[in-house]
Amino acid sequence: MQQLITRVHSANSLLCVGLDPIGTDAEVVVRLRQVVAETHTYAAAFKPNLAFFLSREAGVALLKSTIQGIPADIPVILDGKFGDIANTADHYARFAYDVVGAHGVTVNPYMGDDAIRPFARPGKLVFSLAKTSNKPAHNLQDQALAHGGHLSDLAAQVARQLDEELPEAIIGLVVGATEPAAMARVRAACPRQWFLVPGIGAQGGDLAATLKAGLRKDGSGVLINASRSIWQAADAGKAAQELRDQINEFRVVRA
Repeated sequence: MQQLITRVHSANSLLCVGLDPIGTDAEVVVRLRQVVAETHTYAAAFKPNLAFFLSREAGVALLKSTIQGIPADIPVILDGKFGDIANTADHYARFAYDVVGAHGVTVNPYMGDDAIRPFARPGKLVFSLAKTSNKPAHNLQDQALAHGGHLSDLAAQVARQLDEELPEAIIGLVVGATEPAAMARVRAACPRQWFLVPGIGAQGGDLAATLKAGLRKDGSGVLINASRSIWQAADAGKAAQELRDQINEFRVVRA
């Protein structure tokens, strides 16, 4: 927890730089180093997407070297959306933390709280899927519950309860930027938790509305992820700086 809080303050940033590397293996090796070098000054965290590395023959080695090349004071959240239980989940946690050296993960909670617990090691960041930014034809997250609310609300509630039960780790939520009203509802139910927020940029999320709905009263508590808009920019550092500054324009501390 302290690593994230310290980094947010030292960089004056709520920007999470997503690393979804596209291109040939040779191009990706060069571009990953370039993006990290140009953007790390403005990043509160980095988020490599596991799938974009596993699809390459030497992807695990590339992922490990990429994480090692990120300054040690910047948290790295491995976006694997891990969703298994018991001993299998424990092995996924070993891979994320012990093999490649990530400081946090994303998890899929829909097999229950025991899909989350193995990742909640002391000092680690666990972001559990709640209301994601995609628009599927058959959306499980929006299914109504008999006692009111939606399945995504229940997922958020489970993560909040685990965050309170396991204070040695941060157990936050993945909440997409494409539905500010849904984000506001989750924030009302989970006033203290950190949100990892995809959906700004290529997916059309509105930054001002997202921050108004998702920020905690202390002007913090969200990490705004940007992947394609930075990776594809001619100047990744400039793109990261501009987005960091835009985020800060909307950071309001409320009484």
